[in-house]
Amino acid sequence: MWNQPYLETCCRSALHRLMLAGDPGRPRSEKDAPCLDRLTELGFAEPGPDGRYRLTPAGRERHDTVIARPEGPKQSRPGVRTQPRPACPADPALKHTRRPPNHRVS
Repeated sequence: MWNQPYLETCCRSALHRLMLAGDPGRPRSEKDAPCLDRLTELGFAEPGPDGRYRLTPAGRERHDTVIARPEGPKQSRPGVRTQPRPACPADPALKHTRRPPNHRVS
């Protein structure tokens, strides 16, 4: 993934809108025009004969790896706690992970 070109937030959004549009495609609008051009240059989108842009197989793969949430358990990142936080020490019956306001632990 790190050897792939970086997509700005606006281009990731345009890629997601293309995926949501499906087979009918998405028209070229002022809002998406620069990003659709960039996605086309990268091979993630292609203009059709009707002027509407459609997702390419490479674009669908990029969407699935960068934008779509992976199936299954949440993947951990380095430095992120993977174990659940312990219950409140004042009352072990509580299952919350955040301390309520004005909660003091001695």
